[in-house]
Formats: sequence, C-alpha cells, structure tokens
Amino acid sequence: MVSAVFHSSGELLPTGSTVPAESPRRGDSRGPDTQRTAGTTADAANESKRPSARREAPPARKSFDLAALAGRVLPPLAGLALLVGVWALLTQKGGAFPTPAATFDEAVKLFSDPFYRKGPNDQGIGWNVLFSLERVGLGFGLAALVGIPLGFLIGRFALLNRMVSPLVSLLKPVSPLAWLPIGLLVFKAANPAAIWTIFICSIWPMVINTAVGVQRVPQDYLNVARVLNLSEWKIATRILLPAVLPYMLTGVRLSVGTAWLVIVAAEMLTGGVGIGFWVWDEWNNLNVAHILIAIFVIGFVGLLLEWTLMAVARRFEYA
Repeated sequence: MVSAVFHSSGELLPTGSTVPAESPRRGDSRGPDTQRTAGTTADAANESKRPSARREAPPARKSFDLAALAGRVLPPLAGLALLVGVWALLTQKGGAFPTPAATFDEAVKLFSDPFYRKGPNDQGIGWNVLFSLERVGLGFGLAALVGIPLGFLIGRFALLNRMVSPLVSLLKPVSPLAWLPIGLLVFKAANPAAIWTIFICSIWPMVINTAVGVQRVPQDYLNVARVLNLSEWKIATRILLPAVLPYMLTGVRLSVGTAWLVIVAAEMLTGGVGIGFWVWDEWNNLNVAHILIAIFVIGFVGLLLEWTLMAVARRFEYA
C-alpha cells in the first residue's frame, strides 16, 4: 500500500517533500504565530466544554485494622486470664481464701442490689462507693483551689519559690495516716478529718507540676509581655495558662489517684459509710470474698477516674 499526503490544492506530493507554510490571508494582519496561538486557545476552550472522560476516583475507605485492635485488646485480657489462672491454681486445695468461681458468685449476689439500706452502717456497696467519691471530690476540689494558684505563684516569683520549696519537700513524703489525727483533733469529727487528709495529701502533685510548668515557659514570651506592658493578670491568663496547662493537668491526674488511694485508708480508721469502712467491716465479718470484690471495685473506679482525666488532658492539649 502506498501512503500519500494530500495537499490542500489536491496535488499529490512526493514522499519526503515538505508542505510550504500557508501565507497569511488578505486583510488579516496577524502573523502565523498569532494565528497558531489563537487556534490553540480555541481548541483549549472547546476541550473545556467537553465532558471530561476521566472521573476522579472516590477516596479510599479506611480499612478496619483488625490486627491493631487485637494488639490493644488481647494483651490486657491475657494478663487478666493469667491472674485468674494463678489465683485458681493457688486456691484449688481449698482453705480460707475463696476461689475465683466462689468470688464471682458472691459478686453476682452483691451487685444484684448494690443500693440497699438496712441501717446507717449497713448499706449496699454502691452507696459506699458514692460516699467515698463525695469525700474525694470535696478534698480534691479544695486541693485544686489552693494548689494550682500556689503553684503559679511559686513558679512565677523566685523569692516565694525559695521560701515555699523547702516546706513542700518536707511535708510531701508524710504518710496520709499521720495527717488523720491532726484532722480529728482540729475538726472533732470523722468526715471532715477524712476530707482534710485527702486535701493535704493530694495538693502536692498539683503544686509541684504547676510550678515546674511556669518555670519552663520560654523567657521570650515574658519579654514580649514586658514590652507590651501587660498586667500580671493578663500574663497569667494569656501567656502562662496555655503553656502550663499540660503540666497542670498531669498534676491533677496524679492528685486524683492519690486522693482515691488515701480515702480507703482514712475510712478504715474513721468509720461511717464508705468503701474503706465497708472493707474493714467485711474483714470483721471474715468475709474474704467481699474484700476481694471491694479490691476490684476500688481499682476499677480509680481506673475510670484516671481515664477521664487523661481524656480531658488530651482535649486541652496544646501543640
């Protein structure tokens, strides 16, 4: 087959010959380059009017990562199963210590009616937990009201830091039970004494972490505030608070764990209604299964408190 290129005049050109460039039309002052540019623009406009043949691919869906979920869930379950297995192995020969199955049966009976009332000192485990949380909330709240501003002042002013730091270092290691008789002496009642013990033991992590956060604020921030002639209140609220918030929330999380730890020991000595007193009362009745259930309840409530504060800390995290 012979291939040929047809000229506009209808003549057949030999192979290898060149087509001469078309001269501009009469009355058209534009040169060849201008005409070519205009033609390209028109072609582009026509192309834009045509419906696009290519369709954008939909965004890829995030696949469910089963391996990551298993990596999160299975190790804690394996650890819990190991604990129960060792417990069952150690109690299979019987004795005073109950087996996991017997403890589970007692837990089912206990939580079937956790809010019963049969007298001032005979109430369900639900009421005891709520009374303990109330004391923790009061003592922890007072500690936050005093400890966080005190931490700001200690971190902001060097003279106050040198005055208070030795006292904090001296009083922080004191055992919670050592503070309880002071509360009983001052308040003449068990409930305020327990709240006082929670207050004095949970205040130190908030004071220390807040002061450290203030001291680590970059000096450039404070120099800018000094140039702008900001008041001390604006420095604290506009500059220090956003920078110190992660440290402060860490102190709050440590403090609430300390408060929940202290209340159990304090209620064992003060009596009344509370999870600590409930544990001690079950020991007097030699009901070891109920004591084990209370240990799991105390740990679960403490874990919920920590998870809640960690979620709050992530919510207010500054980049």
